[in-house]
Amino acid sequence: MRFAGKTVVLCVTGGIAAYKAADLTSKLHQNGATVHVLMTESATQFIAPMTFETLSGNRAVVDTFDRSFPWEVEHISLAKAADVFVIAPATANVIAKAAHGIADDMVTTTLLATKAPVVVAPAMNTGMYDNPVTQENLAALRKRGFHIIEPDAGHLACGDSGRGKLPDTPTLLWGIEKALTEQDLAGRHVLVTAGPTQEAMDPVRFLSNHSTGKMGYAIAARAAMRGADATLVSGPTALDTPHGVTRVDIVSARDMYDAVTSRAPEQDFIIKAAAVGDYRPAQTADEKLKKGDGEMNIELTRNPDILAALGKDKKPGQLLCGFAMETQNLLDNAESKLRRKNCDMLVANSLRDKGAGFGTDTNVATLLFKDGHRETPPMMSKEDLADVILDRLLAMNN
Repeated sequence: MRFAGKTVVLCVTGGIAAYKAADLTSKLHQNGATVHVLMTESATQFIAPMTFETLSGNRAVVDTFDRSFPWEVEHISLAKAADVFVIAPATANVIAKAAHGIADDMVTTTLLATKAPVVVAPAMNTGMYDNPVTQENLAALRKRGFHIIEPDAGHLACGDSGRGKLPDTPTLLWGIEKALTEQDLAGRHVLVTAGPTQEAMDPVRFLSNHSTGKMGYAIAARAAMRGADATLVSGPTALDTPHGVTRVDIVSARDMYDAVTSRAPEQDFIIKAAAVGDYRPAQTADEKLKKGDGEMNIELTRNPDILAALGKDKKPGQLLCGFAMETQNLLDNAESKLRRKNCDMLVANSLRDKGAGFGTDTNVATLLFKDGHRETPPMMSKEDLADVILDRLLAMNN
């Protein structure tokens, strides 16, 4: 579970978006977090404390001077207990108080006392959000290391349209998880390829493979979570773009070659997880190829070898990680590919291994390195394997 063993102090302030905090509380609790909810008096006008008590299993705190519980200095105890301190929704008023150190209620008093990372998710009318005072206050919080989750744009409860909507729960969860994650890839540029390529035969048909893109998307997602400037060059998949990732959509192997090689010089790590077609039809018909009475023969020609091109033009200090999917002679073929393509690291998978292969949520891999050593982690989720891959590249880069 994403937040297992973590204590989240969630502060709900007085805006119409307060109702969305109920779903956030529920999802945090479902993902293993201990959630303590603090509310401003204004927030209770929009949603009842009992809602959060039911969803979190803990008493929701509103009154700084409430004595109907065993004695402790509660704003201090919660400030110390927090692994992360979240204000969602954050009104212009509470943002202003936080920026200027005002502590006149349970939320702001506890905020001033905590040493935990602080996540702020603004939600308000567009005019209030765009007001220079609010922007100056947000800038001050960023300068102090607060994590600001930018609001969405759209139709607001007041009838206006523009920036100011509280983002959906998955976005909030991502922002909270990022605040809890060591940003050990901050400042590094990571390019990941993922998914299949499609090579057109005619306007209707194409040659492709079974790749779903899950492994590459997991690597890009974890790189962004750990602070990298992550670019994902993706063939056609059914997956959503991971939060914090810049996605570049391509179709064919030649598209991917152009997209990757043009961006390669600025990258620190390049991780080639895509299943790129080795061949394409020598000719692409302008019209649909019609079924005849006999056999159909399609002449194929080689696609450009992206990994080999990257290995040939690798800049000093840049690390290149390839992937190899095999059905036989896994390690021999992978070792040969590692050397021929000038990779620093190669992730070898066998389609025959249970828990590996296309479309699974787990993976089984052997990691091969240019210095000759090998590592075979146990079967794990693709997200966990993504972290292992990034850990090994980071260790080589430091």
